[in-house]
Amino acid sequence: MSSQLLRRACPEFRQWTRRDLLHTGLLGTVGLTLPNLLRLESRAVAAGTSVDHGKSVILLWMRGGPSQHDMWDPKPEAPAEIRGEFRPIPTSVPGIQLTELLLLSARLMDRWSIIRSLAHRPEDGNVGHSTGDQICFTGYPHAGNPDLNTMPSCAAYVVKQKQHLDPVLPVSVVIPRHVPGTGAAWLGRGCDPFETVADPATDSSFRIPNLLRNHAISAPQQDERRRLLESVDRLDLGETGQVLTRYQAQALEILQSDRCRVAFDLEREPAALRERYGLMPAFSPNDPERCGAPNWAQRMLLARRLVEAGVRLVTVDLRWWDFHKEGFDSQRRGFLPRWDRAFSALIEDLEQRGLLASTLVVAWGEIGRTPHVNKQAGRDHWPYVMSAAVAGGGTQGGRVVGSSDARGAYPKDNRKFPHDVLATIYRHLGIDTQVNYTDPRGRPHPVLPQGTAIEDLF
Repeated sequence: MSSQLLRRACPEFRQWTRRDLLHTGLLGTVGLTLPNLLRLESRAVAAGTSVDHGKSVILLWMRGGPSQHDMWDPKPEAPAEIRGEFRPIPTSVPGIQLTELLLLSARLMDRWSIIRSLAHRPEDGNVGHSTGDQICFTGYPHAGNPDLNTMPSCAAYVVKQKQHLDPVLPVSVVIPRHVPGTGAAWLGRGCDPFETVADPATDSSFRIPNLLRNHAISAPQQDERRRLLESVDRLDLGETGQVLTRYQAQALEILQSDRCRVAFDLEREPAALRERYGLMPAFSPNDPERCGAPNWAQRMLLARRLVEAGVRLVTVDLRWWDFHKEGFDSQRRGFLPRWDRAFSALIEDLEQRGLLASTLVVAWGEIGRTPHVNKQAGRDHWPYVMSAAVAGGGTQGGRVVGSSDARGAYPKDNRKFPHDVLATIYRHLGIDTQVNYTDPRGRPHPVLPQGTAIEDLF
């Protein structure tokens, strides 16, 4: 890393001398690939937030905006142009209905709950995909380019406050790559969540490149790298330099950690379980039956595997729920049956492993869909009401929080906001939302500017 990049990524290092930066260049010769995970603060965060309670969150990010009408909030009494083509079905909890394509989820309704009154705030302005991403991941409206983080995400704050608790496993992971809103912004690249890059949705021989041993480097050569790092650590770099070498040492521990490699190894899962989640081939543009639905079922299985290993927050990219046209065909042939299978498998899998009580599962997207079906048999963007699914983490199953009006257009009662979902996630993970972090201009910002945990779920 050049001195310019180092100073930009880590503002606290701006006062280093030329000699210090020379030593930093020496550290770069170790050849580590994960230092962006590990440039953490050298001291613990505020009292009470550094206690590891062994709790995790799986955030199932349904980017594009899943339709509330076509999934979790059907309106059977509404006119056809509002209720759409799907019929409602009863669930295992009397009084709660889902769409007919969610049969497996309906049988498990006593294990998970629905929020039907989520909406963006009027002051958030014209909320679309990228603007909604920013609000749902950061709690702040975007400023500037909505595709780039201007405020740190929940995924970044988990790294900031929790990474020091585990020296050999990233505490925040995105599968497979960052989605808009998940970045660390001015907290620095060291607080970015780890990206798997490799994708179990498209790669049958799924492997994480950063965690593979370089077979061209012999064991003695790897030992030599470690000795080099230890010798650099003994150099008189001053306090800041010593902190940096500890980050490099932690990166080396991750690269050589069997625990980390095992956590990401999907081939250790039984074939029957992988099939239970869903093993459909990836989308082919020549196969209309796929209707654009990627095989993100295996991403969800990997998320379970990671929280079982100790990862605190796993963000799973489940795009692309943006059905402006032919929405009913796309959902019927691909998205909803595949979602139903994988989501129900995840809940059952977590429960059978004794992980559901400690793992909060949140499934949602950045916006809802219009109450009226458009002329192309789809629904357009609608930030005024949306639904979310929540399971585990101490929440009670079989509940419905809030309601939407008869058209599914606006909250009718018990309105909730994305900030409230974030507050629920933060409380479960033990993240201190009141602590202020200072941006490069010297302005303090709380982790979450507003919002309260949704007590109705507990």
